[in-house]
Amino acid sequence: MRIPNHVGVIPDGNRRWAVNKGLPKEMGYNEGLQPGLRLLKLCQEIGVKELTYYGFTVDNTKRPASQTKAFVQSCIDAIELIANENVALLVIGNTESKIFPKVLLPYTRRTSFGKGGIKVNFLVNYGWEWDLGNLLAKESKQKKIIHSIKSNNVSRVDLLVRWGGRRRLSGFLPAQCAYADFYVIDDYWPDFRDEHFYDALKWYDTQDITLGG
Repeated sequence: MRIPNHVGVIPDGNRRWAVNKGLPKEMGYNEGLQPGLRLLKLCQEIGVKELTYYGFTVDNTKRPASQTKAFVQSCIDAIELIANENVALLVIGNTESKIFPKVLLPYTRRTSFGKGGIKVNFLVNYGWEWDLGNLLAKESKQKKIIHSIKSNNVSRVDLLVRWGGRRRLSGFLPAQCAYADFYVIDDYWPDFRDEHFYDALKWYDTQDITLGG
């Protein structure tokens, strides 16, 4: 089976999961911690070289304060869990914003934990306009485009997997996802199962990767 070098993850559906359980929406975010850790271990087992999680976006912070506080804390907890694994971790997002959790500033430079290994990127207070700001502000020569984005330390995404049934990119690393294969899972992120990921890999293996050629 052909294994993608870089897997992107949009862990959507936490709020809808909570509502279906009769819980306040903000109660759904913490339920995504263990699925995230499990997915990391699966990626390590099969040889994925890079994994990127969508934490929260600049637009997400427009939600009610109780929800914002909950997903920010869940991102902090998730990153601290990941830092206990054998990874090379990098947090990417607008650190100049007041909403960016200052406790995560040490992670904004890629650091190896444990024995190192798989690159793990976590998007926190991320926005595609913020990321592509320099590129949008001026015309760039093709060979200089990758150096014009703030996420230039992130490689091209091969497979993007979104939980929660939505069929949209939601601003996830637009430059790196130019040729990504996009697989959607209807189940909500807190209901993650290993089969979700294995099914995505089987589907990816059947795709004709041409990169436009």
